[in-house]
Amino acid sequence: MPEDAAPIVLTKGSRYRITSIETRDKPMVSHGIFRGLGTIGTDDAISIELDASHQELAGKMRLIPTHMVVSVDIVEQIEEKKEKAKEPKAMYG
Repeated sequence: MPEDAAPIVLTKGSRYRITSIETRDKPMVSHGIFRGLGTIGTDDAISIELDASHQELAGKMRLIPTHMVVSVDIVEQIEEKKEKAKEPKAMYG
């Protein structure tokens, strides 16, 4: 990666196509909106809200253990929002 290139990170609200291991001979392809990271037991997982291409599963959440991910295709990347510094919620006096 060139020195001036920003690292690519998964951002909430972005659309991805994730290929993961379903069986030894068959991959599982998930299309949808990234909703964040989660856990399954002690394993990290990608949370994706499935889109209409999944028919009856459209709108359902799928957790994909990160160690099962083969590839991630970026369909639509949303800029990561920087949080503004918040004022302290304490009163002094």
